Amino acid sequence: MNDRIFLRDLRIETVIGIYQWERGIRQTVSFDFEFPADIRQAAQTDDVAHTLDYKSVAKTVIAFVEASHYGLVETLAEQVARLILVEFGLPWVKIVLNKPGAVRGSRDVGVMIERSRADFGL
Repeated sequence: MNDRIFLRDLRIETVIGIYQWERGIRQTVSFDFEFPADIRQAAQTDDVAHTLDYKSVAKTVIAFVEASHYGLVETLAEQVARLILVEFGLPWVKIVLNKPGAVRGSRDVGVMIERSRADFGL
């Protein structure tokens, strides 16, 4: 099955950065997510109970990221991947995490990761 559910440009305010001045402010990060899904049953029943509730995923990620205080976007992306895999029982997740304005002259920088349950021993 090659169905995917995606969530793009989820913007969240958090403490992120390695410099002292960054540790005292909140900055916006932006996430793109891709999740595996078999949407056939949901399409037939028109019932959210038969698919990944992406609003629930967004609320879970927002609460986690807003409360986090990581230095590196790499660490934040890894921890969000773990959270999603554990909380929603998905086999894998793809995450693009952008930190707009982190490098002068660029629109944004960030990381793109794909993680599976096996990557975390789940």
